[in-house]
Amino acid sequence: MLLNEKTLGSKMIYQGRILNLRVDDVQLLNGKKSKREIVEHKDAVCILAVKDEQMYFVRQFRKAVDDVLLEAPAGLVEAGESAEAAARREMREELGFNAENLEFLFEAYTSPGFSDEKISFFYADGLYEDPLKADDDEFLEIKSIGIKDCLDMIFDGKITDLKTASGIFYLARKFKLW
Repeated sequence: MLLNEKTLGSKMIYQGRILNLRVDDVQLLNGKKSKREIVEHKDAVCILAVKDEQMYFVRQFRKAVDDVLLEAPAGLVEAGESAEAAARREMREELGFNAENLEFLFEAYTSPGFSDEKISFFYADGLYEDPLKADDDEFLEIKSIGIKDCLDMIFDGKITDLKTASGIFYLARKFKLW
């Protein structure tokens, strides 16, 4: 069975620095017509940085949820930049570290019901100081947490960022860290 929707038309509503919003007119499998609101988002990276059995996070205010969240360092892939280069840059900007080893883990879509944003996840170890100037609009607090405590923090509601939780779950399974 084909599960495709046929695009009948598309209208760009907003074009921004990191995302665009468009509305597509589609024909459904049953022949009816509908609209799809689509966020076109730049690709991103998420870095799971570990040193001396500590995992490194950033705390930052997120306006969309009007709260301070604990997150794995992450950011956008810039034009012409590889995901690995973006991961190293973001880690240096947000944590002040680079890594001897940076291993690609997996890619995932954040919310495919309305967005095409894809995040590439990386595991970083062999961390060493190598800071870059942080972005002017980012105000971060760096936190290191015992790697064995990270899963509990998800279950206790202290880590609510889904990309961070997904990365921690992946590490727990892949490396049998917990």
